[in-house]
Amino acid sequence: MPDGFLDLTTSVATGVVAAGAVGLALRRARTELDDRTAPLAGLTAVFVFAGQMINFPVGAGTSGHLMGGALAALLVGPWTALLCLSVVLLVQALLFADGGLTALGTNITLMGVAAVAAAWGVTRLLQVLLPRRRSVLPAVAAVAGLVSVPAAALVFVGLFAVGGQAPVDLGTLVTVMTGWHLVIGIGEGVITALVVSSVLAVRPDLVHAARRYRRAEDQQLQLRSGSSAEVGA
Repeated sequence: MPDGFLDLTTSVATGVVAAGAVGLALRRARTELDDRTAPLAGLTAVFVFAGQMINFPVGAGTSGHLMGGALAALLVGPWTALLCLSVVLLVQALLFADGGLTALGTNITLMGVAAVAAAWGVTRLLQVLLPRRRSVLPAVAAVAGLVSVPAAALVFVGLFAVGGQAPVDLGTLVTVMTGWHLVIGIGEGVITALVVSSVLAVRPDLVHAARRYRRAEDQQLQLRSGSSAEVGA
């Protein structure tokens, strides 16, 4: 989102939200990263950066692109994902004039907070509802990616309804943003599923969202080992 699209009050408010979320993420990300997974966070940020650089107009002075919040959350965890998205958006705003500096807090709130939160919430819900097998994770990733994009778009519409400065009809904005971002969400879901599936195939130990399945598998192995020991005795 460019400068001047929201009024000063709304921009400051989202800036405060973004700063608070990033500050919290700096502390909580320590629980998600270790010597093995830290390099993956850097690679994830680079991949998201490249994906976000491919922009296309969606009307009302805004642009659409892949967000990467769901992908980052599943690979490195939601707190680290927020940091990755924040770094990407900061670099884009400072070096490529992609997104306004006064709108940086808003963009982080939308793509780093709302999109990641929606994606991780869907991920955790589906992990509870679906069988606890690692093979279902690509499907979970696809749904998380699909939901994260229109979720962020709806938060944007809410912010515009409160402090929008552009001469755009709110109804038109809702239609345009929801319609386009549903399409983008489909692409985001497919890419998220493909990347997560690829990493799972070669290094499942690096995928943060797969930890739940590893714990379940370990518990099953322990139960089987216990049963075998009892039979042997």
